[in-house]
Amino acid sequence: MPPLHVRALWLPDDTVRDIYIHGDRLGFEPIPGAQTVSTGGYALPGLVDAHCHIGIKRGAIPVENLDEARELARIDRDAGVLAIRDAGSPYPYPELEGEADLPRLIRAGRHLAPPKRYLRGVAIECTAEELPQRAAEQARSGNGWIKLVGDWIDREAGDLGPTFDDDVLKAAIDAAHAAGAKVAVHTFSEAAVAAVVKAGVDSVEHGTGLSTEMIDLMARQGTALIPTMINIATFDGIAAQADPKFPVYAEHMRQLKAGFPEVVRAAHAAGVPIFVGTDAGGGIDHGLAAEEMLLLHEQAGMSPQDILAAASWKARDWLGFGSELGDLVVFDADPRRDLRAVREPSRIILRGKIFR
Repeated sequence: MPPLHVRALWLPDDTVRDIYIHGDRLGFEPIPGAQTVSTGGYALPGLVDAHCHIGIKRGAIPVENLDEARELARIDRDAGVLAIRDAGSPYPYPELEGEADLPRLIRAGRHLAPPKRYLRGVAIECTAEELPQRAAEQARSGNGWIKLVGDWIDREAGDLGPTFDDDVLKAAIDAAHAAGAKVAVHTFSEAAVAAVVKAGVDSVEHGTGLSTEMIDLMARQGTALIPTMINIATFDGIAAQADPKFPVYAEHMRQLKAGFPEVVRAAHAAGVPIFVGTDAGGGIDHGLAAEEMLLLHEQAGMSPQDILAAASWKARDWLGFGSELGDLVVFDADPRRDLRAVREPSRIILRGKIFR
């Protein structure tokens, strides 16, 4: 592929730059003979969906083959998402790492949950005694992360409840760390999120039950929050379905949804690292990173500049990609003035190849 040249305002440092991409490297030193493919506009090193499931189709149905996973990943790519942390997949696809036309991929292996306490067919079901060993196994199956299910509806109690005791969750987190992986935990409830934050989890997924005390601890520890506000917006529908059999659970979900914007606002004010994730797969369509960004602005009050960082260069650094790889997204309008601009990228370059 010939070297490419883009002249744009480089959003990470608010400077108009001549940007050169040669192969899979991005830099600012001129490259003789580079083809100019865009002038003007506003550029950043690709969006990141830090909580995505390219192994799960809408309806929480696992993909059946690599081509179905590729199709979902391409939907995200065409929305400007050039890096994905797949937060759990029932279908393994290490073959997709490094494919030229797919976003860069961090894989967390399969979800780990107790029997009958998560979406059918998605998680590896295991007992409390098995969980630490399964965590170590998934650390070797992914490429840097594992995914635990920290809570789910407890049908006997009629409400959200932790999936495992606190000491079991900590043992699993420790086992994954010992095996060289970081740990993401799905959690909605107050009790479960407190347990995993205290246990040293690396990222809280959703986190609707966070208290001020746990937010402060996350800030001190550097524990990340991926709010998935577009997912939390579905809680009213979940509650309506649950009302006839589980009214306490339904009301709890409504309360968590209502208070969540303030939770995210408080976490951001406290300095908790926040990254953009959609939870695409299951009940959320792929390609909606821009909508998640808008919710973080409209509901949680994050500034466009902070959201752009959380959706791009800071997220890439967090996942170990950096901003020097050959990825670039350009917008015609300034997303710092009107964040809706991120819905319409005018130029997408992935691994040095133009896709738009």
